[in-house]
Order: sequence, then structure tokens, then C-alpha cells
Amino acid sequence: QVQLKESGGGSVQAGGSLRLACKAFGRPFRFGSVGWWRQAPGKQRELVALTRGTGSAEYADSAKGRFTISFDNAENTVNLQMNSLKPEDTAVYYCAWKPISVYRYWGQGTQVTVSS
Repeated sequence: QVQLKESGGGSVQAGGSLRLACKAFGRPFRFGSVGWWRQAPGKQRELVALTRGTGSAEYADSAKGRFTISFDNAENTVNLQMNSLKPEDTAVYYCAWKPISVYRYWGQGTQVTVSS
């Protein structure tokens, strides 16, 4: 049984930083891709960043230049460093793992609130 657990959310002022972590229990991140998603009230869930085991990463336009996703193999954790945060980054952030073709495993989410 695979479980993903996010941590690191919180409240910051605009311009601040947060570092989110997604740790997998029950199975190592050995293949596929891991993504960080977010959902703001009244909006659809969107993919913010993803990483593959090869180290490659992709970012939504809104995250480019401000967010960095990284994989910590030793801790079986995928981190999302978020800098220069804006009020529009306020959302519940979820990590999800796509072992093969679909995002099969999801965490419970962590709240990020950015005040102006």
C-alpha cells in the first residue's frame, strides 16, 4: 500500500518562501513521475511542477523561475521549493505519483496561504 504525505505548508507574506515535502511510504519512487498540484477555491486543480527519476523537471508558466522541484532519493521525498510567493499561489498543494500512465497515488494536501 502506497501512501504519500505532504508537509511544509503554512502562511507567509508575499515575497516569502516555503518548502513543501512529499514523502512516500510503502514503496520507493523508482519510476514514473511525481507531480505537485494545487487547487485554489473555485478553481480546477492544476499541475505546478513535475519531476521524473532521471532528474528532468517541468513547470507551469506560473511557477517558472520561482519554484524548484527536486527528488531526494535517500529520503524517498520530492520537495518543492517555492520562492517569491504571490497571493495567487494560495491553494491546497497536493503531491501525486504517476508510476506508469496515470496519477495513481495522491497525498492529502497541505495548505499554502500567501498574504499581500
